[in-house]
Amino acid sequence: MTQTFSIIAVTLVCLTTVAVGGLGLRLSRRTSDFYVAGRTVSPRLNASAISGEYLSAASFLGVAGLIYDEGVDLLWLPVGYTVGYLVLLVMVAAPMRRSGAYTLPDFAEARLGSIGIRRLAALLVVAIGWLYLVPQFQGAGLALQLVTGAPQWVGALIVAVVVALAVGAGGMRSITFVQAVQYWIKLTALAVPAFVLLALWMRSGSATPEVPVSWAEPFVAVSGDDHPVYRSASMMVALCLGTMGLPHVLVRYYTNPDGVAARRTTVTVVALLGAFYLLPPVYAALGRVHLPSLPTGVRSDTIVLQLPGQVVEGIGGDVLTAMLAGGAFAALLSTASGLAMSVTGVLHQEFIRPRLARLTGGDAMGFGGFRVAAAVAVIIPFGLSRWMEPIGIATTVGFAFSLAAATFAPLLMLGVWWRRLSRAGAAAGFIVGAVAATAAATATVVAAPLSGWAGALLANPAAWCTPLAFSVAVVVSLATPGSVPRDTTRVMVRLHTPERIHLDHSRLID
Repeated sequence: MTQTFSIIAVTLVCLTTVAVGGLGLRLSRRTSDFYVAGRTVSPRLNASAISGEYLSAASFLGVAGLIYDEGVDLLWLPVGYTVGYLVLLVMVAAPMRRSGAYTLPDFAEARLGSIGIRRLAALLVVAIGWLYLVPQFQGAGLALQLVTGAPQWVGALIVAVVVALAVGAGGMRSITFVQAVQYWIKLTALAVPAFVLLALWMRSGSATPEVPVSWAEPFVAVSGDDHPVYRSASMMVALCLGTMGLPHVLVRYYTNPDGVAARRTTVTVVALLGAFYLLPPVYAALGRVHLPSLPTGVRSDTIVLQLPGQVVEGIGGDVLTAMLAGGAFAALLSTASGLAMSVTGVLHQEFIRPRLARLTGGDAMGFGGFRVAAAVAVIIPFGLSRWMEPIGIATTVGFAFSLAAATFAPLLMLGVWWRRLSRAGAAAGFIVGAVAATAAATATVVAAPLSGWAGALLANPAAWCTPLAFSVAVVVSLATPGSVPRDTTRVMVRLHTPERIHLDHSRLID
């Protein structure tokens, strides 16, 4: 019965995604519809959509698994995911909306006037997007295999096909509706079983979780991971600064009508994320009560899906497991949709659209080209997920956050707030941050497990990669004042002047 209910739940989530995404097919007619939903998305709808795409497999499955493994130190993980939006709110939300860009490469070129930096940004968007998509496909295969017994490639293929259809149907308009609906599906699917399991735990006499002493004490090495203070600090840097550098998150702020709406969106997002992240620690703690140890070969990422069957017998446990399976697929679909949308926009705008323009002799939008880009955006990471050895969903996502923090965070924060940022400085910081973060992640995967400071620094590179990238960008900019764009003052005024003032000024001129 568990398999039957789970298949029904996953099918309903997939059909809902395709049906809601189909709404965008009727509404998307212009370039801005496909890229930024016509810049007409309200703060509440956009907040639901951002929360929907942000709460990935790492949030739905991985956070509970990491807390189950590592203990109270990992309670910082959901805090960091949420605090990242506070940093984004204060630093870049409104200016990025006022920039008028469609994508991060658009902003890079508008701020620095450099095609080279635009291309670097485009490559990083695609790299981060694909790095983040791989664990989504792996999570889909893992979730479907656990609840139905299907081969892992089946779940990954289902997510790839549904996402490609949703993105290709209507671009950002389709994805906005899809992700907003899926946030509430995920919250409901995670909350209802959590409340049921909590109620049963309290009725049974509130058994104490079976944990080692170090699990319940902060900043004590667990599972061989030494230097826990550094690891926690680096994780917070990655989450706080990496959030603003995630292409699929930032692109959603281009869909707001103005900077004020962007700020209101972020405030609502913090509330929605805060509500969701109360739940994964509940599953981790109850997992230690009912599953104090996992069988050999069973990953802690599956603790959320395994718990109902261990606590509730019969059809009740089957229904709760099916709800969680559906919620997990909603998490995978919504995040994969946002990532695929950001990668699709860059692939189409930077590679496919220019070639279509040359072939047709004009600058045609080419919606067929957009849909080709959507297919490419999911096919490659799907293929990568088939042969890459899984290293843990949350771990892979952590590397994506570290890469975003070491590349886009310096570009955005310095680009928005420091007028002396030069083209050479921005490019140098970009390259140094990307190389350092990528090298650390590669070394961790290839040479793992490493102990001591070497292991801690390579597995958690954000705390040193990000300051290094900032420092290089600042030093090189100060050394190359001649490469500061001439129109910097005009661009900075646009980024920091409310739209209402621009509108009033335009009316006076008219």
